[in-house]
Amino acid sequence: MNKFLAILLILIVSPFCLVVALIIYIEDGTPIFFKQKRIGVNYSYFNIYKFRSMKKETPNVATHLLENPESYLLKIGRVLRKLSLDELPNLINIIKGEMVFVGPRPALFNQEDLMALRVSAGIDKLKPGITGWAQINGRDEISLEAKVALEKEYLNRRSVWFDAVILVRTFTGVLFSKGVSH
Repeated sequence: MNKFLAILLILIVSPFCLVVALIIYIEDGTPIFFKQKRIGVNYSYFNIYKFRSMKKETPNVATHLLENPESYLLKIGRVLRKLSLDELPNLINIIKGEMVFVGPRPALFNQEDLMALRVSAGIDKLKPGITGWAQINGRDEISLEAKVALEKEYLNRRSVWFDAVILVRTFTGVLFSKGVSH
Protein backbone atom coordinates (compact mmCIF):
# COMPACT_ATOMS: atom_id res chain seq x y z
CA MET A 1 0.00 0.00 0.00
CA ASN A 2 2.85 2.42 0.84
CA LYS A 3 4.51 1.87 -2.55
CA PHE A 4 1.26 2.31 -4.49
CA LEU A 5 0.38 5.52 -2.63
CA ALA A 6 3.93 6.86 -3.12
CA ILE A 7 3.76 6.25 -6.88
CA LEU A 8 0.37 7.96 -7.03
CA LEU A 9 1.65 10.96 -5.05
CA ILE A 10 4.75 11.29 -7.24
CA LEU A 11 2.51 11.44 -10.30
CA ILE A 12 0.32 14.10 -8.67
CA VAL A 13 3.17 16.31 -7.41
CA SER A 14 5.56 15.83 -10.34
CA PRO A 15 4.70 19.19 -12.01
CA PHE A 16 5.41 20.97 -8.71
CA CYS A 17 8.64 18.96 -8.29
CA LEU A 18 9.80 20.02 -11.75
CA VAL A 19 9.29 23.67 -10.80
CA VAL A 20 11.23 23.19 -7.54
CA ALA A 21 14.03 21.41 -9.43
CA LEU A 22 14.23 24.28 -11.93
CA ILE A 23 14.41 26.89 -9.14
CA ILE A 24 17.17 24.96 -7.34
CA TYR A 25 19.07 24.64 -10.62
CA ILE A 26 18.77 28.37 -11.39
CA GLU A 27 19.82 29.36 -7.86
CA ASP A 28 22.74 26.97 -7.31
CA GLY A 29 23.09 24.50 -10.21
CA THR A 30 23.22 20.77 -9.78
CA PRO A 31 22.71 18.43 -8.05
CA ILE A 32 19.01 19.01 -7.48
CA PHE A 33 18.71 16.22 -4.94
CA PHE A 34 20.59 15.81 -1.70
CA LYS A 35 21.33 12.26 -0.64
CA GLN A 36 22.63 11.22 2.72
CA LYS A 37 23.44 7.91 4.38
CA ARG A 38 20.76 7.03 6.95
CA ILE A 39 19.96 4.11 9.21
CA GLY A 40 16.98 1.99 8.22
CA VAL A 41 15.17 -1.04 9.56
CA ASN A 42 17.31 -3.52 11.55
CA TYR A 43 20.23 -1.06 11.55
CA SER A 44 20.68 -1.32 7.77
CA TYR A 45 21.92 1.66 5.76
CA PHE A 46 20.35 3.44 2.82
CA ASN A 47 20.58 6.81 1.05
CA ILE A 48 17.70 9.17 1.79
CA TYR A 49 16.68 11.55 -1.00
CA LYS A 50 15.60 15.15 -0.48
CA PHE A 51 15.46 18.31 -2.52
CA ARG A 52 18.69 20.16 -1.92
CA SER A 53 17.87 23.09 0.35
CA MET A 54 21.47 24.12 1.11
CA LYS A 55 24.36 25.37 -0.98
CA LYS A 56 26.68 22.88 -2.68
CA GLU A 57 29.64 23.57 -0.39
CA THR A 58 27.69 22.86 2.82
CA PRO A 59 29.41 20.22 5.01
CA ASN A 60 27.48 16.92 5.09
CA VAL A 61 26.55 17.01 8.80
CA ALA A 62 23.36 17.52 10.78
CA THR A 63 22.16 21.09 10.37
CA HIS A 64 22.34 21.79 14.11
CA LEU A 65 26.10 21.05 13.97
CA LEU A 66 26.77 23.82 11.44
CA GLU A 67 28.04 27.15 12.62
CA ASN A 68 25.46 29.68 11.33
CA PRO A 69 23.31 27.20 9.33
CA GLU A 70 21.21 30.05 7.89
CA SER A 71 24.21 31.16 5.83
CA TYR A 72 24.16 27.82 3.97
CA LEU A 73 20.44 27.83 3.07
CA LEU A 74 19.35 28.49 -0.48
CA LYS A 75 16.59 31.09 -0.85
CA ILE A 76 14.17 28.37 -1.92
CA GLY A 77 15.62 26.17 0.82
CA ARG A 78 14.00 28.28 3.51
CA VAL A 79 10.58 27.70 1.98
CA LEU A 80 11.22 24.02 1.29
CA ARG A 81 12.26 23.38 4.89
CA LYS A 82 9.56 25.54 6.48
CA LEU A 83 6.88 23.57 4.61
CA SER A 84 8.85 20.25 4.69
CA LEU A 85 8.70 20.14 0.90
CA ASP A 86 12.36 19.14 0.77
CA GLU A 87 11.10 15.72 1.95
CA LEU A 88 9.02 15.03 -1.19
CA PRO A 89 11.82 12.93 -2.76
CA ASN A 90 11.46 10.60 0.28
CA LEU A 91 8.67 9.10 -1.85
CA ILE A 92 11.48 7.49 -3.89
CA ASN A 93 12.68 5.80 -0.69
CA ILE A 94 9.17 4.48 -0.08
CA ILE A 95 8.97 3.06 -3.60
CA LYS A 96 12.36 1.39 -3.08
CA GLY A 97 11.00 -0.20 0.14
CA GLU A 98 13.46 1.63 2.43
CA MET A 99 10.88 3.82 4.14
CA VAL A 100 7.15 4.06 4.85
CA PHE A 101 4.86 7.05 5.39
CA VAL A 102 4.66 6.68 9.18
CA GLY A 103 7.51 5.46 11.39
CA PRO A 104 10.51 6.87 13.24
CA ARG A 105 12.50 9.39 11.20
CA PRO A 106 15.66 7.71 9.88
CA ALA A 107 18.72 8.51 11.97
CA LEU A 108 21.90 9.88 10.42
CA PHE A 109 24.57 7.21 9.87
CA ASN A 110 26.62 8.64 12.76
CA GLN A 111 23.87 9.09 15.36
CA GLU A 112 25.13 6.25 17.54
CA ASP A 113 23.58 7.76 20.69
CA LEU A 114 20.09 7.79 19.15
CA MET A 115 20.50 4.32 17.67
CA ALA A 116 21.68 2.82 20.98
CA LEU A 117 18.46 4.06 22.58
CA ARG A 118 16.36 2.81 19.66
CA VAL A 119 17.96 -0.65 19.71
CA SER A 120 17.33 -1.05 23.45
CA ALA A 121 13.68 0.00 22.93
CA GLY A 122 13.15 -2.23 19.86
CA ILE A 123 12.55 0.77 17.59
CA ASP A 124 15.25 -0.39 15.17
CA LYS A 125 12.82 -3.10 14.00
CA LEU A 126 10.52 -0.45 12.47
CA LYS A 127 10.98 0.91 8.96
CA PRO A 128 11.73 4.62 9.11
CA GLY A 129 9.01 7.00 8.01
CA ILE A 130 8.54 10.39 6.42
CA THR A 131 6.67 11.34 9.57
CA GLY A 132 6.08 9.79 12.95
CA TRP A 133 4.67 10.16 16.44
CA ALA A 134 7.86 11.78 17.76
CA GLN A 135 7.98 14.04 14.70
CA ILE A 136 4.58 15.58 15.45
CA ASN A 137 5.20 15.78 19.19
CA GLY A 138 8.32 17.89 19.24
CA ARG A 139 10.46 17.18 16.18
CA ASP A 140 13.67 19.18 16.74
CA GLU A 141 12.64 20.50 20.14
CA ILE A 142 12.80 17.31 22.27
CA SER A 143 15.62 15.26 23.75
CA LEU A 144 16.72 11.95 22.26
CA GLU A 145 15.27 10.13 25.27
CA ALA A 146 11.88 11.82 24.81
CA LYS A 147 11.99 11.06 21.08
CA VAL A 148 12.66 7.36 21.68
CA ALA A 149 9.93 7.20 24.36
CA LEU A 150 7.45 8.56 21.79
CA GLU A 151 8.72 6.11 19.18
CA LYS A 152 8.24 3.26 21.67
CA GLU A 153 4.70 4.50 22.29
CA TYR A 154 4.14 4.41 18.51
CA LEU A 155 5.52 0.86 18.36
CA ASN A 156 3.03 -0.22 21.03
CA ARG A 157 0.03 1.63 19.55
CA ARG A 158 0.68 1.01 15.84
CA SER A 159 -2.46 0.68 13.73
CA VAL A 160 -3.96 2.01 10.52
CA TRP A 161 -6.09 4.42 12.57
CA PHE A 162 -3.10 5.71 14.56
CA ASP A 163 -1.12 6.18 11.33
CA ALA A 164 -4.05 8.18 9.90
CA VAL A 165 -4.10 10.41 12.99
CA ILE A 166 -0.34 10.99 12.66
CA LEU A 167 -0.65 11.85 8.96
CA VAL A 168 -3.44 14.38 9.61
CA ARG A 169 -1.49 15.96 12.47
CA THR A 170 1.61 16.08 10.25
CA PHE A 171 -0.19 18.15 7.63
CA THR A 172 -1.57 20.57 10.20
CA GLY A 173 1.86 20.81 11.87
CA VAL A 174 3.55 21.54 8.53
CA LEU A 175 1.05 24.30 7.78
CA PHE A 176 2.06 26.06 11.00
CA SER A 177 5.76 24.97 10.92
CA LYS A 178 5.38 23.49 14.38
CA GLY A 179 8.61 22.16 15.90
CA VAL A 180 10.93 23.22 13.08
CA SER A 181 14.07 24.82 14.45
CA HIS A 182 16.02 25.15 11.17
